[in-house]
Amino acid sequence: MKKLFLIVLFFIISTYAYANGKILKSGFITKTASVEEGMKVNDPKNKIIIIYNHGQNRNDKAIKKECIWINQIMNQASLVDEEINGKKIMVYNFCSNDFAGDMSLEKGWNFKTTYEGKHKLDKRIEKNLELVEKFVEIGVPRKQIIISGHSCGGLLTLMLLAAHPDKVGGGISYMQACFGKLSSKYKVKKVGPVEAIAKYTKKRPGGAELRQRQIDNIKKLNKVPVLAFTHPKDKYEGLLSDWLEEVPGVKRIIISEDFKINGKTCVMKGKDWEEKLSERKSGGHEMNMGICFQYYNPTIKDYIASRIK
Repeated sequence: MKKLFLIVLFFIISTYAYANGKILKSGFITKTASVEEGMKVNDPKNKIIIIYNHGQNRNDKAIKKECIWINQIMNQASLVDEEINGKKIMVYNFCSNDFAGDMSLEKGWNFKTTYEGKHKLDKRIEKNLELVEKFVEIGVPRKQIIISGHSCGGLLTLMLLAAHPDKVGGGISYMQACFGKLSSKYKVKKVGPVEAIAKYTKKRPGGAELRQRQIDNIKKLNKVPVLAFTHPKDKYEGLLSDWLEEVPGVKRIIISEDFKINGKTCVMKGKDWEEKLSERKSGGHEMNMGICFQYYNPTIKDYIASRIK
């Protein structure tokens, strides 16, 4: 009976995954939210390349055959072929989950020991910089290359722009976070950010030290040209994101106080399904995947226009 249950469960999960549309390749996102492999760019001087970085289901270890789902790039697809000052947007989905950090931590996000060496995010940044140089060699002007990403990919974006502000035109960070559901797990709404982080530091000193080190490094630069989106009900970093206000150059947008944008309920869609966004899973961590988030497309385009002048 147990075996039968497991078979049925696997079938349900597999069916959902297929419907959702798992994407395992790097390449340009199309208007229909598929991904075409290759780096062909016609008329590169008149293109704007957005490099989109996925999140991570593991903190530091290598994960094979994992990149992104169609629902996560729906809104990125809505930007494809949009024009800014006569230049068309192309969005490149960048898979970089198949290698580990130097410690290759197996215990997930909240480790106890001090991190030594290059973390997985550091290595992902290096891979992004290599990709940027390939686009520059093709003929895309450096200032017309924008780094972006969700969750760990959003934190990656901030880290890259803080360390290498001259390498690209700018960055767009969605729900920056890479250390688990800190906002909900440590009851930030109830006890406040200071007490919550103190509890996290006591319980998982290695994770807390690495997170703070990354934040401090981002703050070091006089100006970090990033457009950052956060949501107060994000279970990961929702109520712990105020440090972004202390980073010169970062333009932070707090996405509503509930799960509506401009009065519209947010729905996330896959190939043949849709789901209303709520606190049921990760709270506001997925708000940038709701179709309603396209309300911010003009803001994103304005930001890009300000960076490619």
